[in-house]
Amino acid sequence: MDEQDVLRALAALSQQHRLRAFRALVVAGPAGLNPGLLAEALGIPPNTLSFHLKELSQAGLVQATRDGRSLVYRAAYERMDALLSFLTDHCCAGAAAACCEPAPLAQPETP
Repeated sequence: MDEQDVLRALAALSQQHRLRAFRALVVAGPAGLNPGLLAEALGIPPNTLSFHLKELSQAGLVQATRDGRSLVYRAAYERMDALLSFLTDHCCAGAAAACCEPAPLAQPETP
């Protein structure tokens, strides 16, 4: 992934509806989601979602396939992994284990 691809991907993700749509597709996994279900889940109009999915698609972060008469959108995991690799490449001067390990999730406080 080159720098221009990274900039395009980050620009696509820097909008709330697109970020939420992408995360929903990542959660959906390989099965993906059709635009109607995704729009309903996100609470945004289908035509607005269509615009945002087009932006994510142009950035290479989602892929659409036809399933009969409808489309199914899926996260482009290979592209997502390439973006993460670009961002963490050479992390901590090659000692990634020292600083790039995922932080443990915060546990909810119990009353």
